[in-house]
Amino acid sequence: MKFDRVRLVNFKPYGDADLRLTEGVTVIHGLNGSGKSSLLEGCFFALYGSKALDGTLEDVITNGEEETEVELWFTHDGVPYRVERRLKSYDGRIDHQCTLESTDGSDVTRDGARAVREFVTELLRMDAEAFVNCAYVRQGEVNKLINATPRERQDTIDDLLQLGKLEEYRERAGDARLGVEDVLENRRGRLDQLDEQIAAKEDRDLHGRLNELESELGDVTEEIERYETQREQAKETREAAAETLSTYAEKREKLEAVESEIDEIEASIRSAERERDDHRDAIRETRERIEEIEAAIGERLDDAGLGAASEAAIAERRANLDDREAEIRDDLDEERVNAEALRNQATNLAGKADDRVERAGEIESEADDLADEAEAAEEAADDRESSIEELTDEAEALRERFAAADADVDRDGVDGKREALRDERGEVRERVAELSTELKNARERVAEAEELLAAGKCPECGQPVEDSPHASGIDEDREGVAELEAELEEAREREAALDERIAELDELASAADRLDEIDEAVETLGDRAAEKREAAERKREAAAEKRERAADLREEAEGTREVAAEKREEAEAAAERVEKLEASLSAVGDAREAVTAVEERRAAIADAEDEIERRREKRENLKEVNDERRDRLADKRERRDELADAVDESAVEAARERKQDAERYLEEVAEELDRLDERRTELQNAIGGVKGELRELSELREEREALGDRVGALEALHDETSELESMYGDLRAELRQRNVTELERTLNETFELVYGNDAYSHIELDGEYVLTVYQKDGEPLDPEQLSGGERALFNLSLRCAIYRLLSEGIEGAAPTPPLILDEPTVFLDSGHVSRLVRLVEEMRGFGVAQIVIVSHDDELVGAADELVTVEKDPRSNRSTVRREDAAELGVAELADD
Repeated sequence: MKFDRVRLVNFKPYGDADLRLTEGVTVIHGLNGSGKSSLLEGCFFALYGSKALDGTLEDVITNGEEETEVELWFTHDGVPYRVERRLKSYDGRIDHQCTLESTDGSDVTRDGARAVREFVTELLRMDAEAFVNCAYVRQGEVNKLINATPRERQDTIDDLLQLGKLEEYRERAGDARLGVEDVLENRRGRLDQLDEQIAAKEDRDLHGRLNELESELGDVTEEIERYETQREQAKETREAAAETLSTYAEKREKLEAVESEIDEIEASIRSAERERDDHRDAIRETRERIEEIEAAIGERLDDAGLGAASEAAIAERRANLDDREAEIRDDLDEERVNAEALRNQATNLAGKADDRVERAGEIESEADDLADEAEAAEEAADDRESSIEELTDEAEALRERFAAADADVDRDGVDGKREALRDERGEVRERVAELSTELKNARERVAEAEELLAAGKCPECGQPVEDSPHASGIDEDREGVAELEAELEEAREREAALDERIAELDELASAADRLDEIDEAVETLGDRAAEKREAAERKREAAAEKRERAADLREEAEGTREVAAEKREEAEAAAERVEKLEASLSAVGDAREAVTAVEERRAAIADAEDEIERRREKRENLKEVNDERRDRLADKRERRDELADAVDESAVEAARERKQDAERYLEEVAEELDRLDERRTELQNAIGGVKGELRELSELREEREALGDRVGALEALHDETSELESMYGDLRAELRQRNVTELERTLNETFELVYGNDAYSHIELDGEYVLTVYQKDGEPLDPEQLSGGERALFNLSLRCAIYRLLSEGIEGAAPTPPLILDEPTVFLDSGHVSRLVRLVEEMRGFGVAQIVIVSHDDELVGAADELVTVEKDPRSNRSTVRREDAAELGVAELADD
């Protein structure tokens, strides 16, 4: 696998970066903090998303931006792919969109962050953690594997070599075996329980118990049938006696019914006679009421304007009253409309007068406001002219500062001078950083050399110091440290001087900006002061016009009030005429009410005479009905005497005694039958229970047979899972040993290439991945005993050996990601850097197609096929990348020399 191209938009320090990568060794270099590592993090993030980040998704979005975009083109096993991730921040959350597709027309597509991550993990056969443990040596993690515990190192390497799956399968088989054991133990317990239940039921002789219960049930059934026959005979006797009693009861009921009818007829006759008396009294009272109504009619004739209470006189008087009322109402409606119109005119005119007075007041208030605004405009103009004077004084003071400055700095050239000094300061700071790194490495070399000398060993080869030609090299290193310290101190002094001068220019630049602001403000304030004075004059003229308009409105209001008073007097006269007409209309109403009262009393007399006639008819009808009732009463009395002679009390008493005897026997036999029926039910239930237990015994035997077969199958399955668990464990151990052998071989080959003919002999790797380094004299060393640079280089050799093993494969070659080294020289001095260069060259010789290194070391830069330069703009804090051919760059540098 190799990376072909990466594009970053608003990713960490990159605003918009697009970089193409080729096979071979690519070195990414630049100043510390310029964003070199962020390029590799962008590739890692494109493959694995959030799993590749130490922080959150928000951390990768450039400060001040809301969206970021990462695109990576890569080729794996000959198939080209493109993966794109987009992040958008809104409402406190991050929207993450991701797609992956093949670009050769093979129609491989994945959508969604999880789907893409799972596809990449399956494609590379490693997740994000395995990627950084194998192919991606991140900054500061060069010693990660060597500092890990044997157990952590074993798990990491096993996962890389795909042995973790075997352990996962072994654990699954173990879980399955334990699950089978739990089920098997449960089934065995149930099998023992079934044996106990079957034995208990067989000991109870259920068939013998069933025969006894069925025999007793037959005896009880025969006795129940005998008692039921006797009960039927008693019922027949009771029914015959009841029939006799029923016959005599019917006759007695008829006798009682006839006697009741006689009482009802006698009561009806008495009630009808009382009702006839009531009608006679009501007729007398009605005649008296007619006399009273005729007297009242005579009293109301004068009020109604009638000479007599005849129907014709009443009709004629009512017609005259209707004509008079219509005439009065016409006049009244006309006067009411006239009065209302006059009142409305008076009210409207008064309102108009009030409106004109109110409008005059508003206009006068507006005039006052305009006068106040004119005064405020004059004051604002004075304030602006005062501000112009203050700004003029301030500008003069600022110009004097430029006059007091150096002759080569003026108002227009201060920005250019400051930018030139800032560029110079940047170069000095880069030199300070380089000198600090060189001084640190030189001091470490001197410290290591002094430790070896104190131990009696050569600082270069590690051999006994006696007769060593290299022992004097430490003095040269000490002199180099002193020279670097002096040069670093001189560079820091130059940096401080530049800081001081730039600070002075910053103040002058601020003064120049302030002068520009003052010039613009003076011009603006002058224009605004003139505008304010013109506005004040316009507002005074408008105020005078409004006061004249207010005076005119007040004169118009006074004339309107005089007309309103005249209309109000006319409305009062019309109201008096309305009152007179309403009094006349009321008199007509009183007369009509009297006519209506006479008419109603004449109707009441007619109704009373009709009532007298109706009551006479009812008295005659009641007399005829009572005559019929007396005839029917005589017939009922004769029937009563006949029924009384037909009732025999002695026969009724004998039938009653027979019925009581039969009912008493039925009660007694019912109790006995209930007792026998309960016993029969008990026997039937007991028989059902015994039969149920026999069925349960049969079912238990069937269940026991099936469970026995199940236990046998589970025992066989338990043996199979145990064998499978052991097989995965043995296979993992066997493959691990093969991997250990191959890894030890590749590690020694890599180590020999790096340390050939040096103080170390070889490396051993045991089955638990414990590493041991042997010196030439055979003395074993723990990797922790190596110096800082040697330990870092040893760990890089281990990582490269693992990478080679994955690339070559035990059973054949497999495609692997690019080998990525992020700042691998952090812990290396110049001598070990040369060994690292040799390691990189040898990895290319082993067939590693693409190696990407982040470093600012010149020696590694010289070993590159392509060089990527990363720079950061200090003003925008944005990083950019530039790709160069390393060979052409080297030729250019020689030409410059």
